[in-house]
Amino acid sequence: IAYILEEQEFWSLNLKVTKDVLIPRSDTELLVEIALQKIPKVREVRVADLGTGSGAIALAIAKERSNCRVFATDLSEQALIIAKGNAVRLQIKNVDFFCGSWCKALPSGRYDVIISNPPYIAFSDENLMPEVLKFEPHAALFSGCDGLDAIRIIINESYEKLNKDGWLLLEHGFSQKEDVMNLLKEKGYVDVMDYKDLTDFWRVAAGRKI
Repeated sequence: IAYILEEQEFWSLNLKVTKDVLIPRSDTELLVEIALQKIPKVREVRVADLGTGSGAIALAIAKERSNCRVFATDLSEQALIIAKGNAVRLQIKNVDFFCGSWCKALPSGRYDVIISNPPYIAFSDENLMPEVLKFEPHAALFSGCDGLDAIRIIINESYEKLNKDGWLLLEHGFSQKEDVMNLLKEKGYVDVMDYKDLTDFWRVAAGRKI
């Protein structure tokens, strides 16, 4: 229905969506909530949103934190057209968009918070509804044999991009909590923790760079 109407609400923002982007889920609002807890209100903050799609996460954070400069990346030029259009239509100006792979697309410099809702479904996963497979972009859903390929890359690349005491926040699948937390710890992140969504599934992992 969202694709037919070409719109979806996320964080009280009415976003345009097409088949070039995932439909933003309410579960992902948890990622925004945690990010806002980590973002100071008293100084200028640099935030990166990797794999921005429709721009949902980046625009929600930019709307809530005028002291933020949000840098949003996506490998898909078509997705960025949608995201940029959403920013213009919603008159949210403290977001910049960049085309490329994960952190490699970011401008030089360090970031205080890096956020991503990457693809995290294994190629072999058979639990998806047929309509999801039919309509949504597969590149935004699937990530290797265990679903963790993109998460591994983001964890490794983000460590070099974060400021000291900067946070990495990752959405993941309901059964991936331990794997993602272990990957964060192995890279050197501390204060590693995980958060449950409203349906009581483990959904977002967080780690701090020292």
